[in-house]
Amino acid sequence: MPTIPASEIKTRIACLQNRLRQEKLSMAFMLQAADIFYYAGVFQQGVLWVPDEGEPIFFVRRSFDEARRFSPLSQVVAIKSPRQIPALPQAKQVQWEGCAGIESDVLPVQQYEMLKETFPTLTFHNCSPLIREQRAVKSDFELAIQRRGAAIMDAAYQQLGKEIRPGMSELEISARFEYLIRIEGHQVAVRVRGLNPEFHYGSMLAGNSGTVVSFFDGALGGAGLSPAFPIGSSRSIWNKNEPLMVDYVGSFDGYCVDTSRVFVAGELAGQLQLAHQVALDIIKALQNKARPGVTCEEAYALSCEIAQSAGLAKHFMGYGDTQAKFVGHGVGIELNELPVLARGNQTCLVRNMVLAIEPKLVFPALGAVGTESTFVVRDDGLEPLDVCDNRLLHV
Repeated sequence: MPTIPASEIKTRIACLQNRLRQEKLSMAFMLQAADIFYYAGVFQQGVLWVPDEGEPIFFVRRSFDEARRFSPLSQVVAIKSPRQIPALPQAKQVQWEGCAGIESDVLPVQQYEMLKETFPTLTFHNCSPLIREQRAVKSDFELAIQRRGAAIMDAAYQQLGKEIRPGMSELEISARFEYLIRIEGHQVAVRVRGLNPEFHYGSMLAGNSGTVVSFFDGALGGAGLSPAFPIGSSRSIWNKNEPLMVDYVGSFDGYCVDTSRVFVAGELAGQLQLAHQVALDIIKALQNKARPGVTCEEAYALSCEIAQSAGLAKHFMGYGDTQAKFVGHGVGIELNELPVLARGNQTCLVRNMVLAIEPKLVFPALGAVGTESTFVVRDDGLEPLDVCDNRLLHV
């Protein structure tokens, strides 16, 4: 398990502090797992306080010992409750005045009220956009972790093709695939930002299962095993001549890569073969188009144009009124990072952003085809982190 170097954390903190000063925020409080991990190098329950200049303090409720063991921060302080913070010796010299940044997009109301009561002389402002924009651009250290994760997923896809056959259930196939990646260190949990961020490894969707819409805002969903968690693999059987869409997140050492491949035993219907080729064409076009300075909307529009030219617009990224309105998204500590390649998003791509590009096409009664790979933005286009063949994989 790689420990995040002190130099990496120092650079991240310095970047955040610069943004805080630009926004006239005197400090920031972080309570959310992904943000604490990014700036402290470890996640444990507590409050990470970052001033606009000077040393941050990680106030840890539990586990203090593990936080002190893994975090390179110089100040890690044990607490029983965040309400103690103002009275602690480490906090008595702090001027608790001005405007403080908080993670308004994810902070529960109860925690927000606690901060207001504990620090009555502060006003609060949403700093989540600053944090998410910073995290969108990856360092060489982060890219190395994601590249390793992509290699593990590549090997797992190749091995899966040797172990599956028609007549197996989605559940059985998913258990085999999850074993392959778990044994290589998949952390199981996939962090997703937002309310009810319940997610797992991913979805194994055979034939018509690829058309089942879930609560998840994406092209694919799946029925799952019950209405209690209606997403992902079910007990449906994979049959010859139908697509098996494997849409899985590789999550290793705190960082995600997002991947999809389609397996087939026999031959797919001609319409599905054409659609899968269109997805490959979109990937190729975006590899050349998506570079620093290109807007997210331009990349999305190019994808839609290719699908439209092939006569497949109504199948692109879903079907009917459930079509997803994006073709890619940032990925890192969380699955749904910035930026989003979507209509209306004028954000420009920046070198070393990491994007999951996922052109998928859905056909009622037939299933879903398409692909997804994780790329890093380079000066001359997109460099793939995963290299497993994204053509139809024949079993």
